[in-house]
Amino acid sequence: MTQIRAEHVTFYYGGSHQEIFRDMSFTIDTDWKLGLVGRNGRGKTTLLKLLMGLEEYEGRIVSPEGFLYFPFRTETVPGEMTYETAERIFPEHEHWMLCRELGLLDMDPEVLYRPFETLSQGERTRVLLALLFLKEDHFLLIDEPTNHLDEAGRACVSRYLGRKKGFILVSHDRSFLDGCIDHVMAINRQGIQVVQGNFSSWWEDKRRQDLWELEENERLKKEIGRLSEAARRAERWSEKTEKTKTGTRIGGLKPDRGAIGHKAAKMMKRAKSTERRMENAVKEKSALLKNVETAQQLKLFSLKHDKEVLVRFRDVSLAYGEREVCRNVSFTLTGEDRLALAGGNGCGKSTVLKAILLEAERRGGCCVGRPRSAPENGEAEQRAQLRVTGGVIELAPALKISVVPQDSSFLRGSLDNYIEETGADPTLFKMLLRKLDFSREHFEKPMEEYSEGQRKKVLLAGSLAARAHLYLWDEPLNYIDVFSRVQLEELLAGTRLPLLYVEHDKIFVEKTASLVYPLDFQYNDKKVNVQVR
Repeated sequence: MTQIRAEHVTFYYGGSHQEIFRDMSFTIDTDWKLGLVGRNGRGKTTLLKLLMGLEEYEGRIVSPEGFLYFPFRTETVPGEMTYETAERIFPEHEHWMLCRELGLLDMDPEVLYRPFETLSQGERTRVLLALLFLKEDHFLLIDEPTNHLDEAGRACVSRYLGRKKGFILVSHDRSFLDGCIDHVMAINRQGIQVVQGNFSSWWEDKRRQDLWELEENERLKKEIGRLSEAARRAERWSEKTEKTKTGTRIGGLKPDRGAIGHKAAKMMKRAKSTERRMENAVKEKSALLKNVETAQQLKLFSLKHDKEVLVRFRDVSLAYGEREVCRNVSFTLTGEDRLALAGGNGCGKSTVLKAILLEAERRGGCCVGRPRSAPENGEAEQRAQLRVTGGVIELAPALKISVVPQDSSFLRGSLDNYIEETGADPTLFKMLLRKLDFSREHFEKPMEEYSEGQRKKVLLAGSLAARAHLYLWDEPLNYIDVFSRVQLEELLAGTRLPLLYVEHDKIFVEKTASLVYPLDFQYNDKKVNVQVR
């Protein structure tokens, strides 16, 4: 068993005086299955870069093994078969070993004889992961592998990683982490914590520790107030008693100055003792709450539509040009429903959301909370090709829709300009971002410098700030930290939000959806298995 050690590492990005890590030290074993967790912007990806030596830092990192990062960039060569791509990336691999790894990932080795460019993002993820684990004498750094995987794909990759060892895994999917890690490294507000166990055990321990610190903080606050008043009272008594040494005669007798002085000194000693107890309580209190994560309650500013039914699909079939995506889709969404679209990659979930937007625009509805200048990122061509090839889509009239798209790469420039283009109230927008753990310093940064999770939070804040009748969210949790996921779960649990969404986080769907509609395409008879629960 060998170890990786970080010793007193300090790092901040050039041009910025804000430290990402200060005097960071930790020790991990190279056969651990380590989950790296923390709020967005805390430096998870930066830590991986430091381990690989891609950034300069103060301190020392010692490792007996080399590091490999995932996802790694892969040039797509038109017409190149997947096995040829694998040979180009890792010429030394054994073909039979790659087939074995693909089998562990529930993939038919036949995929190697398909053009790599035709593979879905989820298929590419699994092929490249299989290839990565064939490289020996390396410690793997796996950064957010779930973002292109549906629920079944996530479960499969989680089982696969659970059979392996020797990696750091960055993910915010709780059930995914629980299935494959045996240690947790948490980047806290101050410092790094490494503990044994899975995500759930760490989360429960943190919840209990945070609760204890909050209760202890309140107790000490009251104790400090009580001791402060007691010290002031003892000082007043001491001063009052001391003054009687020079008072008038009592019954013709002089005051006993020695006794009075002794009594005053005793009271002053008691006051000093109380002050020391108070100082100790203040010191004890100051050590608390340093790593307590505040997750304030989010609010929603939706509109209520006059119509009870907002969306109804009656046996709807959708296609892009001549390529059919889904068939015979039927569901009803009222103003009190939170409906999750479920199913594997490519079954038409995002297409259903696009079809609703197109139909709303055709009928005089509008998309609110989205900048007028937001680029389509290739969606314009898709929208032009999207056709309803069967059935009927019914929408409430003049429907105002708020959207969280999958892609956040178009976010550039200043946050203030973006907020102005959305038409949202700047105070409300920034209040929501603050509750999602944005610092005030981030308001001044260009959005290009935001982490992927912070970009997604900008889109979520824009949607929550928009006054809409219906909310359409397409994989809103990609890159979003666990604390913010819990905030959103509590928001949705406490409100009747008309929401239609696509999300592969199993726990989030279980806690938020009032209805689940599976869009499972059965290729053998070209039908869709339709059930609503």
